[in-house]
Amino acid sequence: MPTREHDCYHCGLPIPDDVDLAVDIEGTPHHMCCTGCQAVAQSIVSSGLIDYYRRRDAMPEQAREAMPDELKDLGLFDHPDFQQGFVKPIGEHEREAALILEGITCSACIWLNEQHVAHQPGVTAVDINYATRRARVRWDERKIKLSDILAAIQAIGYRAYPYDSARSEQISQRERRAALWRLFVAGFGMMQVMMYAFPVYIADGDMTADIESMMRWASLILTAPVVLYSAAPFFSHAWRDIKLRRLGMDVPVALGVGAAFVASCWATFTGKGEVYFDSVTMFVFFLLCGRYVEMLARQKAVRGVEELGKALPAFAERLANWPDPEGERVPVSQLQAGDMIRVKPGETVPADGIVAEGESEANEALLTGESRPVPKKPGAQVTGGSVNIGSPLCVRVTRTGEHTRLAAIRQLMERASVEKPRVVQQADRVAAYFIVALLVLAVVTAGWWWWHDPDRALWVFVSVLVVSCPCALSLATPVALTVATDALARMGVLVTRGHAIEALARADHFVFDKTGTLTYGEMRVEQIRLLGQGDEMEVLRLAAGLEQGSEHAIAEALRRRGGGLAVPAFGSVAATTGQGVAGVLDGVTYRIGRPSFVADLVGSPEPEALQADERSGRTVIALGSAAGWIAGFALSDGLREDSPAALASLREKGIDLSILSGDTPATVEALARELGVADARGGMTPEGKHAALRGLQTENAIVAMVGDGVNDAPVLAQAQVSIAMGGGTDLARNQADIVLLSGRLSSLAEGLDLSRRALKIIRQNLWWSFAYNFTAVPLAMSGLVTPWMAGIGMSASSLFVVLNALRLQRGRQR
Repeated sequence: MPTREHDCYHCGLPIPDDVDLAVDIEGTPHHMCCTGCQAVAQSIVSSGLIDYYRRRDAMPEQAREAMPDELKDLGLFDHPDFQQGFVKPIGEHEREAALILEGITCSACIWLNEQHVAHQPGVTAVDINYATRRARVRWDERKIKLSDILAAIQAIGYRAYPYDSARSEQISQRERRAALWRLFVAGFGMMQVMMYAFPVYIADGDMTADIESMMRWASLILTAPVVLYSAAPFFSHAWRDIKLRRLGMDVPVALGVGAAFVASCWATFTGKGEVYFDSVTMFVFFLLCGRYVEMLARQKAVRGVEELGKALPAFAERLANWPDPEGERVPVSQLQAGDMIRVKPGETVPADGIVAEGESEANEALLTGESRPVPKKPGAQVTGGSVNIGSPLCVRVTRTGEHTRLAAIRQLMERASVEKPRVVQQADRVAAYFIVALLVLAVVTAGWWWWHDPDRALWVFVSVLVVSCPCALSLATPVALTVATDALARMGVLVTRGHAIEALARADHFVFDKTGTLTYGEMRVEQIRLLGQGDEMEVLRLAAGLEQGSEHAIAEALRRRGGGLAVPAFGSVAATTGQGVAGVLDGVTYRIGRPSFVADLVGSPEPEALQADERSGRTVIALGSAAGWIAGFALSDGLREDSPAALASLREKGIDLSILSGDTPATVEALARELGVADARGGMTPEGKHAALRGLQTENAIVAMVGDGVNDAPVLAQAQVSIAMGGGTDLARNQADIVLLSGRLSSLAEGLDLSRRALKIIRQNLWWSFAYNFTAVPLAMSGLVTPWMAGIGMSASSLFVVLNALRLQRGRQR
């Protein structure tokens, strides 16, 4: 039987004298402080997750606090009404929940929870974000219940709740509070130690031995809390990395701090040699300053997602018997599509809907970056999360909960936050090689100095370890991307993929779709040309009847023009992609669509009148039957007001422009002339667009594709960076790397500028880091840099790259 442990192996707390509990871990009994820790440890062992104890770098919370007294209360989480706010269906039987975890103290906790939950029968996916403590769990409800998943998480000593932004903020506050305390202790210790070190420096050997000894002991007492408390994370992280046989940025930091502190203690005990307590405390303080600034920047970006989560109110006023003005106050989670709600001035719209009564204005800045109020009239769409700032509105709900536009935006932002861009991965790899080279140089340098001047060997060794700044390689790049992502989102440019900012900054060729991108996508019938018998009303009835089931913009324009008319019911309706629609009425086959498509049915060439309309640049749709031509419709799509200025701005930045559209060549050419675009191609199928884009890429162009609609999804996937309009289809938005929430093309030019600035700042940070290290390390190796100078240099280097990244935020505010 091994010697009894004094502290609990699982949580680290003292074991009471009257408690004798143990768990066999890898053949060795380890003692626990309570039955809770015993149950948790046994669960970890039984699940085959013993690696958790090797990976952790901090103790978990007490299991007696993490384990509930009665797990039966978790059954409430299985109730469908309770799940409405945080669970969404993925398939027929698959569900996904947004949870927040408590008790997370280190990266090993993330690993443990992901491994443990993933091994539960019926769990199909689990992903935990360390920065936000948020978990997304998918499961097959036929095999496992949500309460079982929560119980499994509690069984290993953690707590899971439905995602709550307030609880997430509490965790962030605790993280900031702990970092501030470490920073305060380091700063206080640094100031006091400098008060004792300064007289020794200026005395220049004239101080008596007893006074100097007293100064050293006082400095040791003040430095000990800085090393043991403030610098504790460096040592724990370094020890974790060594156990996992890898080298992280904290390894040289821990070696430098530890070596300097131990050597200073030895010099204090023996009364011989130099002490560098001031260098140790300054180094720890400045490094903690840099990491605290980095943490604030990371949490600020996370808070951008949290603000979206807080945008919807908890309650809404539902009008159960509209137009009866009497309403009832109900939880937003109980709203359903079709409900009528009243939104008073100053209130937040609780769900997506359509204005049924009233005229007002809405502030959609949080969603689109558009600071100007947007007018709202009957028939206008309103988005959940926007604020009504005018007069009361009666709104008919169309989408609620996870189906709203706000929820889609939040999900896309979360997707971007979990992806690691290539530039960050490269920086991490370079930093890893740099650390190995640094350790080798430090050892070789120490050996050389030990041979030539043993009294200086240790201090030169410490200086080499401390002066280097590998953290600038891995720290400043993600900070710059984080700040840029937040700034872009606030101007209405939503980054949904990790690589998007880098790819956008490098793009040199922008390809635009026409309908819904350069134009509003709202086609209007300008002219109806009768080509056979029948009046205008009869022609509109036939056209609207054929297009009844189509969602195309042209079909919508025809139905809108024929609004209120009774349309005939066509049979055997069939749509041909990019051509038109055919149907049968009273035994007669009709076609509506491109003139060439209708001509195949009519059996005669396209009339000269329609050809003239096409040459004018308008979109021409023909209607005909086996008996002959019936009518032609000339339509136009309004150009977005900011399209000319936006494309001109891109041209000024050296960007090549192209337009690829399925619209008629004459219409596309007319638009291209108006916008000053030389490369414009019309009449293109989705396959043709895809081939054209690949052709540009074979000529070494870095292509950014801006599109809207289902037929743009394959092309968006092919481009190096894809951009979808905020009003486009869900498929286009999900496929895109960037979404223009405001629908303003001017935001694209602004986003390009900011992305280029972000990439420039990343290059500046990396060049600064390399230049600093290639200059400072040789100076330290030559003995020209003392440890205290090295500490200031490394910390200043870290702070420089972080503050340089934060310049992106100041530029956005201007």
